[in-house]
Amino acid sequence: MQHFFFKLIPPRPTFATDMSDSERALMLQHVSYIRTFYDTGRVLAYGPVQASEGSYGFAVLEMPDAAAAEAFATNDPTILAGLNRYEIAPMRLGGAQASRVAQ
Repeated sequence: MQHFFFKLIPPRPTFATDMSDSERALMLQHVSYIRTFYDTGRVLAYGPVQASEGSYGFAVLEMPDAAAAEAFATNDPTILAGLNRYEIAPMRLGGAQASRVAQ
C-alpha cells in the first residue's frame, strides 16, 4: 500500500461560508463518498482545513497505487460535477495516531 495527500480545492476562497444550496447538496454527496472509503480503511483521515487564504479539504489516502488514488479523486461527486478541483501527492506516512472522531 502507498500513501497520498489529497487536497480538495473549492471554487472560491469563501466557499465554506457562502456555498449555494446546490453546492451544499454536492458537498453532502462528497462527504458520503469519502466516508465509504474511510469506513473501508482507504481514507485514514479527512476534513476541512481552515487556512487563512481560504478553506480546503484534505484526506490522507492509503491506496494500492497512484492509479487508485487518481480514481478516488476523479470519481468524487464534486469533481465529476466540475465544482471542485484537486491535487494529489505521494507521501511517506511517518506515523499516525488519533482517537476515532465521531462524524
